[in-house]
Amino acid sequence: MLRAVQLVIVRHAEAASGEPDELRPLTPAGREVARALGQRLQRDGVRPDAVLTSPLLRARETAQELARPAGLEAEPDERLAPGATAADVRAAAEERGETVVVVGHQPDCSRIAADLTGGEEPAFPPGAMLAIELP
Repeated sequence: MLRAVQLVIVRHAEAASGEPDELRPLTPAGREVARALGQRLQRDGVRPDAVLTSPLLRARETAQELARPAGLEAEPDERLAPGATAADVRAAAEERGETVVVVGHQPDCSRIAADLTGGEEPAFPPGAMLAIELP
């Protein structure tokens, strides 16, 4: 019997400006938002089996703050880099457990959420998250 997967899509928290783009770190405020998100997931009883992330620094830093309360390490996945699709997210999350957190970028997060739910593209400000049940 196939089990549903709870997929938590997170847009990386606020990043500093600069170049090169892939090495932009979180701002102090962004780091605080990411830390608070990790604590909120734990408080809400969300126990991820895996925390997967875009390989870009700001996403990895966000993911690490989400993974820490669960005692996990964030795992970079090239499929979650800018330009990721719903198919990329499904492939990355496949066989990773019942609850998988993925950290990505905009406009990918909105497009992926719309594709997976069949609804409108939700707003996805930095540090936003959305839980979706995947059949």
